[in-house]
Amino acid sequence: MNYKQPTHLKAVVLDWAGTVVDFGSFAPTQIFVEAFGEFGVAVTLEEARGPMGMGKWDHIRTLCDVPEIAERYRAAFGRTPTDDDVTAIYERFMPLQIEKIAVHSALIPGALDAIATLRSKGLKIGSCSGYPAVVMQKVVDLARDNGYVTDHVVATDEVPNGRPHPAQALANVIALGIDDVAACVKVDDTWPGILEGRSAGMWTVALTCSGNALGLTYDEYKALSLESLAEERARIAQMFEGSRPHYLIDTIAELPAVIDDINKRLARGEMPQSS
Repeated sequence: MNYKQPTHLKAVVLDWAGTVVDFGSFAPTQIFVEAFGEFGVAVTLEEARGPMGMGKWDHIRTLCDVPEIAERYRAAFGRTPTDDDVTAIYERFMPLQIEKIAVHSALIPGALDAIATLRSKGLKIGSCSGYPAVVMQKVVDLARDNGYVTDHVVATDEVPNGRPHPAQALANVIALGIDDVAACVKVDDTWPGILEGRSAGMWTVALTCSGNALGLTYDEYKALSLESLAEERARIAQMFEGSRPHYLIDTIAELPAVIDDINKRLARGEMPQSS
């Protein structure tokens, strides 16, 4: 039996915050600021955005390893933060996140239409997130109320290793019954999410304006001048450079055109690992 390269896409694995819901990815970032604040440690919104895309415990650990934040923690507690301290912050983060997730649950403009177009092309819709399952369930319920339902969801604590490891993306491949990772696309607004897709052998699409990298509301994004938007796109493209996304687009509304282009490339015999 011989290997046959896929000639068209079969599935898209979508991130959640900053990709399909929560334009600007405010729900997780603001809660990190509040959780650290309850321990008397100041963390800026910009600092909180740095490791976005990782599982939330790992995100907090990474923030605690930032020298400036570690020094603020030492000033408050007389020591730099241990893993036990990270767990304590995480345990405060979780109820805050669950309590306030609905505040930033609106679907990103154009998301429903884009996903409907993908389904009309025969693609299955998988999804994964840096949220743990207890938060993810609330996100899923809120999205369903707004008309968005995926074929599968994988939370960060449902696999041995979260992003940038490929486990969540690959769990979607298995659950959706996809026979080749090269027939899949990973869409994300963070570099760990793009590395996840790359490591899983998928095509990858980075979102430059709807998520963590730009960090603006939809109205603020639309109010940017053409010059400012071009500057932001260039800055964000540089941020993503190391994760090597195959495509960069502003928001998920532009995804159907990318899907068409990838299908053409697959039909020509191109594979995601070769570009």
